[in-house]
Amino acid sequence: MLQDKAGTIEFTVENGGITCGDFLRQCGVSRRLVTKLKRVNMGITRRGELLRTVDIVSDGDVVVLKNLDESLLEPNSDLTVPVAYEDENLVIFNKPAGMPVHPSIKHQGDTLGNCFSAMYPQLTFRPINRLDKDTSGLCAAAKNAHAANIYGGKINKVYYAVTEGKPVPSGCCEGIEWTETSEGYRIDAPIGRAGESIIRREVRSDGQRAVTNYTIIKSNAFHSLVRVLLETGRTHQIRVHFSSVGHPLAGDDFYGGSLEHCKVQALHCGEMSFPLSDGREIVVSCPLREDMATLFSEM
Repeated sequence: MLQDKAGTIEFTVENGGITCGDFLRQCGVSRRLVTKLKRVNMGITRRGELLRTVDIVSDGDVVVLKNLDESLLEPNSDLTVPVAYEDENLVIFNKPAGMPVHPSIKHQGDTLGNCFSAMYPQLTFRPINRLDKDTSGLCAAAKNAHAANIYGGKINKVYYAVTEGKPVPSGCCEGIEWTETSEGYRIDAPIGRAGESIIRREVRSDGQRAVTNYTIIKSNAFHSLVRVLLETGRTHQIRVHFSSVGHPLAGDDFYGGSLEHCKVQALHCGEMSFPLSDGREIVVSCPLREDMATLFSEM
C-alpha cells in the first residue's frame, strides 16, 4: 500500500481474478470505508476510470482509493513534537506532558492534533491511542482511514509510572483483587464514573471490569518505578487503580498524589509494538521523561 501527496491509497493486485470488493476485503479495507467510497465521485478507480466493487481485478492492476480526509484541524507550525517512528501509514509521536491530544474549549491550537496538521496539511488527524494531557510518551496517529482501521486495537503499549510508596498487595482494599503473580502484580477492580462527574473515575462494583498488570523496577524511600501492561483500557485506569490501593501516582493530585516531588502525573507510555503486513514486528521506544527519572537518579 502506498500513499501519494494527495492522500490517495493504492493497492497493487497480485492474485487477480476476483472482484474488487473481495480484493479490498483481503487488503483489510473495512466495509464501512468501501461503502463511503462508493458514494464519492470516482472514489474507487483503476487507470483513472471508475471501478465498481463487482468488477474483476487482474494481476498488476492498481486499485486507487480516493482520499476522504475532509475534516482538518488548524495547523500550528510553532509546535514541535519529536517523532519516534514513521512510515507511509503511521506516525508515532513522543508527546510531552502538558500537551492535549485533541482540541477542547480550554485548548485551541496547542494540541498534538494541531502539530499533526502542520506536518501533514492534507491529512485528517486520527489518533490510534489517546493519552491524557499530562501523560507523556508514545502516541500513534494513522495517516489514512484504512490504517486507522487496520491498527486500531492492534498496537501493544507499555507504560511506566512512578507511584508513592511501594505497591505490594495488602489486605486493606475492599472490592479489589490485588494479587502477586509469577511476573509481578495484578490489580483486578471494576472502574466507573465517580458520582455525577464526567471526568473522575473510581473503583465501584457496578463499573466495567479493569485489569492492570505491573512489575516493580526499583524503589526508594518515597517512590517506586513500575512497568505497566493493561488487559483493559478504561479511562484513567492506571491512575485510578494505583490510587485505589493506596499508592497514587506522584504528581497526580487529581487522584490523591502529592506534588512535592513531581508537578504532573508521573505516567509515561514508553514502548509500542505492532505487526506489519509482511509479518515483521515493529518495536518503538522512548526514554523515561526527565522529571520521572530524576526521582531515582541517586539510586
